[in-house]
Amino acid sequence: MSKYLIDKFLFTIDRDPELVERYRADPRGTVEWWEAERSRVILNCPAAERSTWPSLTADEREALATHDYVRLFELGAHNFLLLTLYIALFERDYSEPLAFQREFAAKLSHWSLPYPDIAT
Repeated sequence: MSKYLIDKFLFTIDRDPELVERYRADPRGTVEWWEAERSRVILNCPAAERSTWPSLTADEREALATHDYVRLFELGAHNFLLLTLYIALFERDYSEPLAFQREFAAKLSHWSLPYPDIAT
């Protein structure tokens, strides 16, 4: 598992409004593109060292590609990075203030302390 890579994905997508829209419209394509193109740049990984650079697991890829924030949380993605990106993605779909945040909390309410380890 590469919690660091998941967190880097969440962080970099959230910081660019065009990438937020791309991820919203084509999540699977965005994940594939980001892992193939951007993650190497972000991690400063030369092509010669490609075999040793971290990569997402199939489970992580699928959770990102399906916007499954509950599964990402279970995998150890940082909860603040998850929440800020998913607010940018989905808050506009709700008519009441904080409705998405309440849904986010409700879907994660089966967790109690200690939460999954978010250390990278």
